[in-house]
Amino acid sequence: MAWLRFSSEGLSLAGYLAAPAGPRPSDHGVVLCHGYPNKGRGAENSGKSFPQLADRLSESLGWPVLTINFRGCAKSEGDFSLDGWQHDIAAAIDEVAALGIAHVWLVGFGTGGSLCICEGASNPKVAGVAAAGSPADFDDWAKHPRDLLEHSRLVGVIRDDDFPADEDAWGRALRSTRPLDRVTELASRPLFLLHGSADEVVPAVDPLALADAHGTAEFRLIEGAGHELRHDPRAVAMLTGWLSRTSRSLQS
Repeated sequence: MAWLRFSSEGLSLAGYLAAPAGPRPSDHGVVLCHGYPNKGRGAENSGKSFPQLADRLSESLGWPVLTINFRGCAKSEGDFSLDGWQHDIAAAIDEVAALGIAHVWLVGFGTGGSLCICEGASNPKVAGVAAAGSPADFDDWAKHPRDLLEHSRLVGVIRDDDFPADEDAWGRALRSTRPLDRVTELASRPLFLLHGSADEVVPAVDPLALADAHGTAEFRLIEGAGHELRHDPRAVAMLTGWLSRTSRSLQS
């Protein structure tokens, strides 16, 4: 287990790599992605609990698991944009693939899960995607991009007063990043959607729409669970079981 730095579009990002002890028994690996920070947590604490989750997944599966801090979060350089965060996922995939991993799985929570769907749709290195509490689109943000921009400054994911250089282009990424439109491109690969019945941020209609558009996605609604499913042991158990079971089916 080790902290590391890797590059995404010239930015230095922070990551934590959990790896099983001994010789690598599998050619599967995971990129694990956090979501957009809330006001109470702030950018400096984004993904703070994800190294522990990475350790748990790696120990259970016997796979390397890389969890990252997106640009603008914690000790990563840069400032938040949706398209920038998707580039960060692509860079993380390359980091895991460079370990000799043939099958890279994407696991994301909230916004991170939505962007994992978008990246998985276009990246042939991705074996499958799991998204937990993830929106099907960012239309609400796109309706009020200036409000999101100011909120992003407030929570600290935008640190540079002069960013973005082009506010219109920054806002267009909110409109054009639509997992619901991209998920059909992922239809030939596995998709797992987890959602809490008491999610106060993302309505359950979003993962249902994603599942319907994908066609063969596996959907699990966790009774009484809220938005932050990474803290729910039922969600983690379901996620681990799905990764193990689905990866075996690819090899059969």
